[in-house]
Amino acid sequence: MSQQQTLQALSDEYSSLQTELTTLVQARQKLESQQQENKSVQKVLISSSSSIFSHPSLTRLQEFSTLSDSANIYKLVGPVLLKQDTTEAKSTVDGRLEYIGSEIKRVEGSIKEVQEKSEGKKMEIQSQAQQVSAGQA
Repeated sequence: MSQQQTLQALSDEYSSLQTELTTLVQARQKLESQQQENKSVQKVLISSSSSIFSHPSLTRLQEFSTLSDSANIYKLVGPVLLKQDTTEAKSTVDGRLEYIGSEIKRVEGSIKEVQEKSEGKKMEIQSQAQQVSAGQA
């Protein structure tokens, strides 16, 4: 394989690593978005009166974790709001947040690994390019 072909192969590998890195960064952004959504689910609209349509000052935001077990929690399933057990709802949201957090850590590890490979490939390309230009001089 000529030096020029080797350089082209290295460039192709580097390009592939950059594409993989872009995909991983997008995955991390999606996970962070899901994490924020689930954190916002931890805030629950609680009505201080019998009707949720009463005056806005009668409603307040309350932390999900501070709700009593008798609080009414509803889950949107398609076009329908279904009543859900408070303990189950808290557990589900906490579980999602834990899973998403571990996935973010895993993806960040992969990002770091690909960045290191990419940097190594970049050094190889520079070295090979110097050899090619030295051979042409």
